[in-house]
Amino acid sequence: MTSPENSSSLNTREYRGIGVSEEKIGTILQRGGEELNVEKLPNRFTVQLSRDGQALDDLSRSPIPMVYTGSAPPELEEIQVAPDQLDRAMELARQSDRVAFASHVYRVENDPGMVFYLSDQVTIQFDESVEEAKRNQIASEVGLEYLKPIDGVDNAFVYQVTSKASENPIKISNYLKRNPEVLVAEPNIIVRSQSYYRPSDHLYTKQWYLNHNGGSSQLGVNSHIGIEQAWDITRGVRSVTIAIADDSVDLNHPDFQGMGKIVAPLDLKGRDQLPMPEAASDNHGTACAGVALAEENGRGIVGVAPGCALMAIRTTGYLDDESVEQIFNWAIQKGASVISCSWGASAVYFPLSLRQSAAITKAAKQGRKGKGCVIIFAAGNANRPINGILNEQGWPNNVIQGQVKWLAGFAVHPDVIAVSACNSLNQKSAYSNWGTGISLCAPSNNAPPGMWLPETGYIGTPPTIRSALQGLGVFTTDRMGAAGYDQSDFTPYFGGTSSATPVVAGVAGLILSANPDLTAREVRRILEQTADKIVDPDPDPQLGVRMGTYDRNGYSQWFGYGKVNAYKAVKMAYSQRVTFQKPTRRLVETNSQTIEIPDDKPEGIKSAIVISETAPPQDIQVSVEIEHSFLSDIEVWLIAPNGEKVLLQNRMLGCQTQLQKTYSLATTPYLRECLNLSPQGSWQLWVIDFAPGNTGKLKQWKLDLGL
Repeated sequence: MTSPENSSSLNTREYRGIGVSEEKIGTILQRGGEELNVEKLPNRFTVQLSRDGQALDDLSRSPIPMVYTGSAPPELEEIQVAPDQLDRAMELARQSDRVAFASHVYRVENDPGMVFYLSDQVTIQFDESVEEAKRNQIASEVGLEYLKPIDGVDNAFVYQVTSKASENPIKISNYLKRNPEVLVAEPNIIVRSQSYYRPSDHLYTKQWYLNHNGGSSQLGVNSHIGIEQAWDITRGVRSVTIAIADDSVDLNHPDFQGMGKIVAPLDLKGRDQLPMPEAASDNHGTACAGVALAEENGRGIVGVAPGCALMAIRTTGYLDDESVEQIFNWAIQKGASVISCSWGASAVYFPLSLRQSAAITKAAKQGRKGKGCVIIFAAGNANRPINGILNEQGWPNNVIQGQVKWLAGFAVHPDVIAVSACNSLNQKSAYSNWGTGISLCAPSNNAPPGMWLPETGYIGTPPTIRSALQGLGVFTTDRMGAAGYDQSDFTPYFGGTSSATPVVAGVAGLILSANPDLTAREVRRILEQTADKIVDPDPDPQLGVRMGTYDRNGYSQWFGYGKVNAYKAVKMAYSQRVTFQKPTRRLVETNSQTIEIPDDKPEGIKSAIVISETAPPQDIQVSVEIEHSFLSDIEVWLIAPNGEKVLLQNRMLGCQTQLQKTYSLATTPYLRECLNLSPQGSWQLWVIDFAPGNTGKLKQWKLDLGL
């Protein structure tokens, strides 16, 4: 009878000295190059029947009460017992001839939702120098037998636990990690699936615009953006930065905390790099930033692209040429991928100056190293055309009357994605600007139209809307403390095209996270082609016009090409990823100079490898060997000759002391930024220790280019 949970010790004499400590050997799960702390559930275990096993009546009749939960994965039976009877119950199960093995049920520490079961398989990737005979020896010594290779991964195989194994797959994997000839050793765990990703942030259920299942008269069918399916593909990566250009962003808000979350903040008004709110009215940007990319941290809300980085740019409040150039030049220079602008000119007719237009064009063409920044502007909230003529009458003091030309210069720029608003009932938001030039709409609140005019202040545009306006507000981050839109740190009252715009910005961030090779124009095309064709047949409650349907080209003046659909857009982007040619030769260079890593020094150390080859690489692998007393202090970056920085290893290595790992396109997709460019020059490995108290050294690293 095979028993992955038997307690007798494994002969590991040749493995001792590195890897997981003996006391931790059964509580660390090797997973994706990281070590997760796990714990056994105190009252549940599983059994797998032997091939000739039929029923478990003998266990049912045991002196220990056992209840079958009926919720185990296929081929397993989960049994619930009193906590003080668990060990005895498992012992009785193992004594049964009908049981192939019995195992504990586990969960990841501090993540009660991730309950997992052990299978009888272990994955091992060996060092490239380890040949078949040695592989078989290593596996056999821990009671494993060869099952199959892993396609697309060098020297990696699946093994099955046999009756010779004296430990469970978790312990076996940890023992194997002590062997310097083993790069990866992971148990094949079984985790319950859920349909689509759903964050644990406690206010997420209030964010109807991201995902909802109906249940309210204020929620139309599919009036959300389908974010949970998109999150199954990506929740965003830090190398994609979304710039929020606005009145300020409260960077102290918990939903903007996280390693690498804040990138290159700028305060054009205060002339420093602290774009924090100051005036009582400085609340808008914090709400916009929350919609786009509030961090997923188990509390508060979550943004459309929680994994992306935030570049907060506090504007001057004025749209002169200099300030507009400063906004977009900063975004270009500091590596913004997406620029979200929930503002426009305080004017009825506002054509852009040459400099303003050129600043936007420059960002759209030269940003992202020539791929272009994705630039998104709000259409406005006056229920007026972004470029058109309307017969106006009845305004207070006749401030606007007659045949009036309307022009929102920023929104109609040819390199801009202009966003209108729809509401939670999948209808046009009453205030949303419209017209030829709208690219997309996105969900927001519903409210009467209005605009700011210096002569009169904020006024509603006549005639008055007499019918009740239905629809929910947007729940997002608010300025910390009593200041802001709400007394709490969140507000349910945000809206306008100001809110719709960062929704699209967040989706653009997810698109580029799934496929960083796309140009800005390609991102726009994907957004428009995958949009949902929502239809609003009702007349506008203020103007009486009907523009909620689509022409033969699939275009609506109210909704553009439709309501943004995050899942469809990200799925299309992912399917269009570039596949590179298979390399015909490999160039491998190693730097074996040992360098001490300074403790708690953000400048870190850099080790160089100089390449003279000019042929663009089609593949890249970076192998790193570091010895450190606590590897969670460490970040490892690769710097290409053109200055491109790629994060290879974040601070998620737990209590490991030895890092011997190869980073490839499969494990580190953003290494693609280093492909199809000349590799000539100095490549640098940058290693940083971010915390005091533990030290280590870079022993060597290797750069492997497929040409």
